[in-house]
Amino acid sequence: MMATFTDWDILRNLLLALRWTLLLSLVAFFGGTLVTLPLLLLRLTARRGTMSLIRGYIALFQGTPLLMQLFLAFFGVGLFGVNVSPWTAASLALTLYTSAFLLDIWYGSIQALPPGQWEASRCLGLSFGQTLFHVVVAQAMRIAIAPTVGFAVQVIKGTALASIIGFVELTKAGTMLNNVTYQPFKVFGLVALGYFLLCYPLSRYSQYLEKKFNAAHHH
Repeated sequence: MMATFTDWDILRNLLLALRWTLLLSLVAFFGGTLVTLPLLLLRLTARRGTMSLIRGYIALFQGTPLLMQLFLAFFGVGLFGVNVSPWTAASLALTLYTSAFLLDIWYGSIQALPPGQWEASRCLGLSFGQTLFHVVVAQAMRIAIAPTVGFAVQVIKGTALASIIGFVELTKAGTMLNNVTYQPFKVFGLVALGYFLLCYPLSRYSQYLEKKFNAAHHH
């Protein structure tokens, strides 16, 4: 006999899955930040050989589909006899994917500053580290914040692909519920609403920050 799912059951299950979508997004973002920071320092101080490696890293993760990266993290690592859970594989793939984009956004933001900032700091006798942390980072963060928040939306949407390797987040939960309830419009309507409620405020906030920064920039 088939269990009957009330609307509340559907909603409750999707809300529980939404938690995992949020958690995976946060892990990807904070993990991505931890991977990005040392790479960013390397990129700013790098010799030619290191630069090529960093460019290769960015090209690899930006230029290949996230879906493929998830498959490799899940099945590829398994080939070496290491058993990874869908949660670990999704966290790893999304962390590396996120870091490749953040590295570009943040490096670009630092490069966007007038070169005079570095020269003036050098004249004042500041070291590379002092210049970077006291002068450059504070200004670059203002440029970087809008595209970073905007990219967070892409990360949230990217977590939907983790359903392919069996990670039960919002999309996967929707598919499973639909298989039981046969109410695709209701189930996927609620799934879409879940993503909208996560992504829309971030998109608006990103636009607001961009306008605010541009206004400050022109004054």
